[in-house]
Amino acid sequence: MPPFTVHRLLRPLLVWRVRHISERMYLLILSVLVGAGAGLAAVLLKTSVRTAARLLQASVPEQQRVFASSLYPIIGITLTMLTTKYLLHGHLNRGIAPIIYNTAREGSVVPRSKLYSQLITAFFTVSFGGSAGTEAPITVTGSALGSNAGRVLHLDRRRRRLLTGCGAAAGLAAIFNSPIAGVLFAVETILLELPAQYFIPLLLSSAAATVVSKALYAGQPFVLITTSWPVHAVPFYVLLGVFTAFFSVYMIRTYFWFDHFFARWPGLSWRKVLLGGTALGALIFLFPTLYGEGYNTVELLLAGKSGQLTDGSIFSVYGDHNPWLLLVLVLFSLLLKVVATSITVGAGGNGGMFGSSLFSGALAGFFFARLLNMSGLVQIPEVHFIVLGMAGTLAGVVHAPLTAIFLIAEITGGYALFVPLMVVSSLSYLITKYFEPYSVYTKKLVPQGVDVNANRDQGLLAQLDPRKLLETDFVPVRPTTTLGELADIFRHASRNLFPVVAAGGRLLGVIGLDAVRDALFDESHYDTTLARDLMTPPLAIVGPADDLEHTLALLDRHGAYALPVCEEDGRYLGFILKSAILARYRRQLIQDSQG
Repeated sequence: MPPFTVHRLLRPLLVWRVRHISERMYLLILSVLVGAGAGLAAVLLKTSVRTAARLLQASVPEQQRVFASSLYPIIGITLTMLTTKYLLHGHLNRGIAPIIYNTAREGSVVPRSKLYSQLITAFFTVSFGGSAGTEAPITVTGSALGSNAGRVLHLDRRRRRLLTGCGAAAGLAAIFNSPIAGVLFAVETILLELPAQYFIPLLLSSAAATVVSKALYAGQPFVLITTSWPVHAVPFYVLLGVFTAFFSVYMIRTYFWFDHFFARWPGLSWRKVLLGGTALGALIFLFPTLYGEGYNTVELLLAGKSGQLTDGSIFSVYGDHNPWLLLVLVLFSLLLKVVATSITVGAGGNGGMFGSSLFSGALAGFFFARLLNMSGLVQIPEVHFIVLGMAGTLAGVVHAPLTAIFLIAEITGGYALFVPLMVVSSLSYLITKYFEPYSVYTKKLVPQGVDVNANRDQGLLAQLDPRKLLETDFVPVRPTTTLGELADIFRHASRNLFPVVAAGGRLLGVIGLDAVRDALFDESHYDTTLARDLMTPPLAIVGPADDLEHTLALLDRHGAYALPVCEEDGRYLGFILKSAILARYRRQLIQDSQG
């Protein structure tokens, strides 16, 4: 149904709302509705994935499941690609990065197709064993729900941005039954900055999603009720923070290495499906722990059943007798999970790194603690280090330390591990950010002009399109134009700068009216003095896509009010004015402030 038709049908209700409900109460009601909708989407995807995965495994005899599990991901990626090609016309835009871009550059306008595209494609990918998480697709669906609700109801830019964040927060909250973590995730990764009064709608949205999830979905990915932490383990918490930091750097760099690798085959390609599906199947055959989201592996670790990790793998024959083989399996699994996720997404599947970070972090924490315990130097509670490893890796990979702290605090049933969580998550985040300034979500956005580390001024300047600020009414002259002809041009021009352009359009120099004013009064040189004799080299030249912050710096450095804009080959395009940049910046600032 077209949006204007929906708005016409809702118009009587909207008129009644204006008369009887305050703006603040209206936003609170909408945030609850968006949260409930996102919660339903989360329940739908998680339930359908769990059911389909169980049916697929049950349909194959146990002795053949390892082979079936190696083939299922190719089927899932193929179905995802066919859905993308024929239902979505080749446009899927996976992950949370596009939502961050929509929020930062496009007024929180999320395409309507994301209301269903992420759910369908993630269902095919993860149900058939694709090694990725469903958190990103659910978060994107929630964001799309909030954004499009705002569009249908004709909300302004600022309130639409809030509802987009409400949907994202609700999606994550519904998965883990963690409303506070959902709010913090939306603020740390998508909204980045938010007025204090908007935290209440975010909380209500997350709470509504959590209520829906608890009512309709049995349980959550994992639960751990723990007791207090031992003081003597503090040095090892610090070491774990450092370990998960460098592991997070490894995960980010590996993910983007594979992203660049698969970029050599742009668009939908059967070559990517076959190559990626085969590679993923081989990895799962060798290490079955890489199959699907991997949360069942985390549950086994938290339940103290780590010995069952070798079941169904090539290590199963020796796993019960050689504890070092278990550590080898865990080590390869934690190192290869990001590879498997990257292949899943790069080959055409849909999923995210959030769940993979939790899985890898759990294995990293277990590996760290088990290695120390086996050394005989110290005995530390492994289950604590499993959840702390999850928090540290998530904080590093996603650059969301508060989300990591409160997510683990909430799923462990309290705040018994709060201090260790703060130590590990903070250290991991700070060290990771030193080596990788951008998260797995934001690194790809930097070339597109979205720099989450920039200050507000830089962010606003980055939103402006330099091409729209180009002034083209400066009169170009040829180098052979005489002074007499110039005098006539000056008389009718509205500008006092004149680019000297060769026959091919290349900029040769600039003539300033003030600099040649004295020569204009000497008519004896009207026929002998040419433009090439009067021109001066431009103080600086900028490109049509140059960063406006850099352009302003050049204008200030040279004390100029305008600079010529040229293509890379020197072809003249026009001038860019300092006053035009500042005027457009001021309008953008007002627009962002007022919605």
